[in-house]
Amino acid sequence: MKYTKLNFMMSVLGIVIYITDLIVDIWVSVRFFHEGQYVFGILTVSFMFFGTLVVQCFSYSWFKADLKKAGQESQHCFLLLHCLQGGVFTRYWFALKKGYHVAFKYSSKTDNFMEEQIDQHKEVIDRMTDLSMLRLFETYLEGCPQLVLQLYTLLEHGQANFTQYAAIMVSCCAISWSTVDYQVALRKSLPDKNLLNGFCPKLTYLFYKLFTLLSWMLSLVLLLFINVKIALFLLLFLWFLGILWAFKKQTQFCASISMEFLYRVVVGFILTFTFFNIKGQNTKYPMFCYYIVRVLVTVGILIGFWVCPVSIFNSDYFIPISITIALSLVLGIIFLIVYYGTLHPNRNEETKPDEIDGIAAERDCRMKFFLME
Repeated sequence: MKYTKLNFMMSVLGIVIYITDLIVDIWVSVRFFHEGQYVFGILTVSFMFFGTLVVQCFSYSWFKADLKKAGQESQHCFLLLHCLQGGVFTRYWFALKKGYHVAFKYSSKTDNFMEEQIDQHKEVIDRMTDLSMLRLFETYLEGCPQLVLQLYTLLEHGQANFTQYAAIMVSCCAISWSTVDYQVALRKSLPDKNLLNGFCPKLTYLFYKLFTLLSWMLSLVLLLFINVKIALFLLLFLWFLGILWAFKKQTQFCASISMEFLYRVVVGFILTFTFFNIKGQNTKYPMFCYYIVRVLVTVGILIGFWVCPVSIFNSDYFIPISITIALSLVLGIIFLIVYYGTLHPNRNEETKPDEIDGIAAERDCRMKFFLME
């Protein structure tokens, strides 16, 4: 369990993508207001506010929990920083400062670590794991709705300016990065999971997520053109089903009841876009049912769009978009089967016991109660 120089560079890239995504979102919202598209501008700001508000709530609650575990009192400066939307930047500052010290002071080529070095590497890995979870929250709470909105405006007008293209590209990069980074952090943080080593498994997992997400988002855009109320009802219904599923599985991620309720609401929102294992149990049949429903709803939307022509939609775009939706969904399912069939790192059959007392070693990490894959 080492935090290497490459890990440090990937962490730096993560904060660069995070800041770029934030700047582009602000730029897009200002552009919408400047062009008189106030509804789109308000929606963009609302998505940003909702995503960052949830992220700050979880970040501050984790700070409090960590300080309490360490026997320290909660510091009011942390509350102020989170109220000013600086929680993630504060975490990045601490993590990168500690990570630089660990990655460049201790050689990553050495296998003989002293106990102090092991603790320092573990601390940095845990901090990066927290950031990975927060980025995943923000990606699905803010990035996915933003991408749907940008695709909708692009297809509605038939042309896009540089700002919209930049927003779409940055959103795709943010989703890609947070998805793969979360999967790598998950397996690096838990002792009973093999690491996601190699370029091929990571790329396959990325394509599985991105293709299924792209197909679903384009389907939602088409449904918005058919009827906005139907599209919103479908999303709210799926969100409600996701929340019910989280309550049925009785997730135990947060210490307080209120934060656990918020967590289940967020899990339900994430499940409207992609599948996650929320309890770390065997989910072959739930995943099968999830994507069967996804295929049926996608086909239903395509049929509905053929039956109900929409005047405001440029018909020249429909055939290529329909092909893109169908092809993306098929490719996503294929990559899903390949990943889980051949490349998915299975759990270790047994956990290596501690040399001193023979008890299986455990990592004190939040990730073991978080979304699994």
